Amino acid sequence: MTNLDLGTPSKKQEKALKDTHSIVGYGGARGGGKSWVIRTKAIIMAASYPSMRILIMRQTYPELLKNHITQLRSMLRGIAKYNKTEKELTFVNDSIIDFQYCRNDDDLERLQGSEYDLIFIDEATNFNEYQLKAIRACCRGTNSFPKRVYMTFNPGGQGHGYIKRIFIDRKYEDGEDPEDYSFTQALVTDNKALMDQDPNYIKTLDSLPAKLKKAWRYGEWDVFEGQFFEDFTDNPEHYIDRTWTNVIDPFPIPHEWTIYRSYDYGYSKPFSCAWWAVDHDGIIYRILELYGCTGEPNEGVKWTPNEQFKKISEIEDQHPFLKGKKIHGIADPAIFATDRGDSIADTAQKYGIYFEPGDNQRISGWMQVHYRFSFDDNGIPMMYVFNTCKGFIRTIPLMMYDKTKVEDLDTTLEDHISDETRYMCMARPIKPPISNKHMKLEDDPLNQRVPKRRDIYVRHDN
Repeated sequence: MTNLDLGTPSKKQEKALKDTHSIVGYGGARGGGKSWVIRTKAIIMAASYPSMRILIMRQTYPELLKNHITQLRSMLRGIAKYNKTEKELTFVNDSIIDFQYCRNDDDLERLQGSEYDLIFIDEATNFNEYQLKAIRACCRGTNSFPKRVYMTFNPGGQGHGYIKRIFIDRKYEDGEDPEDYSFTQALVTDNKALMDQDPNYIKTLDSLPAKLKKAWRYGEWDVFEGQFFEDFTDNPEHYIDRTWTNVIDPFPIPHEWTIYRSYDYGYSKPFSCAWWAVDHDGIIYRILELYGCTGEPNEGVKWTPNEQFKKISEIEDQHPFLKGKKIHGIADPAIFATDRGDSIADTAQKYGIYFEPGDNQRISGWMQVHYRFSFDDNGIPMMYVFNTCKGFIRTIPLMMYDKTKVEDLDTTLEDHISDETRYMCMARPIKPPISNKHMKLEDDPLNQRVPKRRDIYVRHDN
């Protein structure tokens, strides 16, 4: 090891290498030297602690080969031996660096019973929350070695929301200790080696489209490439005035507004039921939701149809937004199937819950959702969401484009709320919004072009 030149770290890399928190995050933008930190820390720890077990995880084996295995085999020739079958490097002191990949949840079976002293999850946002937690759970053992998990990442990917919550927003749930987490933000300008080797790389990042540049160049977490509903806006500064935001504070629903119920069935996966109010201008408001999720992403509570509709019936009988109201139901057409006896819709009717089959055109439906998220020239959208609808606010920003069906949403994600929202929008289709910003206006002596929607809307706030 004395003759092994690992290179000189930047200040940010040095900070990450010396970090002693249990869960260390590093990166946040392209070119910050994330892979170098992983390889260097893994080598230092493997050489310092005999018989230590280390895991380096990526989404695919080709990524492991390209970003870590090839470099480490070359660097550690004579120090560690690579076993291609087992996909591990064994050091002369019996320390091991194991290389594993996880493309989907089933790949986690290879980790059953595994224990590691140190785990590196490279490009962590490519993994979903369930996978990240399962991998982290393998960092355990009874020996005295330090137990740490390192995650490197950029904005974007299916784990974006989870990573942003624990490292960027620092919002923690039960069982999560804030003192365990540390994050070092590293930009391309922090990577002196890359700047010296490829000074034009920063120009490449600067030439990217604006949204991608914000994420990759500056590590901004509110936008990322591939986000399906990038037009959805949650701006707490405007919850009260209700302009330039889709999320707002709740308010009493006027009696004369029409009420809808949208529904997407689920058992092992979450079911989703939402109630919507429609005002005189056709604006829809998501006023209440019942989301059958355990708290773990995309994990259903496993309620039977009877249990689901009993609860829905209770809510509609008791909630002040819904009590005594006529409610129009729209649902996934699949609940009307009778190939196995009574349909799910038949079960709903036993509880006084009635549905019409929703229009299940996916591309047209997504466009309707986009239309409703859009703002007019006064900052008023055609869809609002009460800030009490936590499932909607959490899952909608995490939806991503399908990698093969480029106009569709990736159905492997937690898309149940998205689906019932789509059914609702297709029940009240609207035309694409037209901006008047660039229209040439003639004289308007009677002031007929003053927007009226805002006045009506404010009046209903009382």
